[in-house]
Amino acid sequence: MLALEQVEPAAAPPIESFSDCTVFQTDEWLNFVEETQGAQRVVAVVRDGNTVVGRFTGLIVKRLGVRLLGSPSPGWTTAYMGFNLQPDVSRVEALTALNRFAFKDLGCIHYEVMDRSITAEQVDELGYRYRPLAGFEIDLTRSEDELFATMHRNIRYETRRAKRAGVTIEEAVDDGFAEDYYTQLIEVFKRQGLKPTYDISRVRSLIRHLLPVGRLLLLRARESEGSCASTLLALGFNGQAYFWGASSRRHLKVPHRNESLLWYAMRYWKTRGMTVFDMGGGGEYKRRYGGKAIIVPWIRKSRYPGMDLIREGMRRYSIFRQRRGADSASPPKQTKPSDG
Repeated sequence: MLALEQVEPAAAPPIESFSDCTVFQTDEWLNFVEETQGAQRVVAVVRDGNTVVGRFTGLIVKRLGVRLLGSPSPGWTTAYMGFNLQPDVSRVEALTALNRFAFKDLGCIHYEVMDRSITAEQVDELGYRYRPLAGFEIDLTRSEDELFATMHRNIRYETRRAKRAGVTIEEAVDDGFAEDYYTQLIEVFKRQGLKPTYDISRVRSLIRHLLPVGRLLLLRARESEGSCASTLLALGFNGQAYFWGASSRRHLKVPHRNESLLWYAMRYWKTRGMTVFDMGGGGEYKRRYGGKAIIVPWIRKSRYPGMDLIREGMRRYSIFRQRRGADSASPPKQTKPSDG
């Protein structure tokens, strides 16, 4: 029978030693979540008897005085965490062991986990609740010509149109990128009567932790006269690239939105050994980039009945606040480089 045992992070097998590790399980990403969520990381080894057969990564937050374990939790702008296991180890058994670990050992009353290698059928076998997270993955092992040809003709047209109009893509490393991105993000959300679900400090934190280690790509698209038209952030690690966010101005001379940026990001990570580009969730516009549809279960388990109702109430209240605050959203204040 499998069991989880919390250990100091340095005592666990290195995350890079597992072929299924993701950027969201790395120390740099955990530093980012700890900083932006007020969370405390949890690293556990998975044991089969006395043998270590894997590890688990998550973080604990306290809300209203209770402990919640996320691997990840909604609102963290974080994707696949969960387990790293040897190939012959059952993830169903690991989930069962997580149940005991989260409630008994950690004293949490609720946990959530999204593991790229756990299927909906496996979760159904345990009878756990989950939300199916739809998305798309693009196969970067194909040639650039094949990648471009599989995109919808409108995507190809807009990409070529932007190039003809003199739109250029630049890789950013400067402190002003967060302000450019977030100012445009406010505009994008305001068009929908909403405000962003996070503030600019999260973008700055992401850049501070991930850019220096080469796992984050920042892109700007500039129009022919030099103005910043749109921005994009994409992650890459261990063969997997991930779309994290993009934004754009509303009134552009060339209404190319983010097609050129995404096409650049795909090629950038492809040349750096990434074999898959995850589009980061669903949306019909993402389907047009030629990826295959995927569904990953976002599992949730509560120690006490009724926790799901509380969770749903909190989610609805968050949406209400997001809509109510749309009119008050304003561009971020410029900061000194040392603050970024």
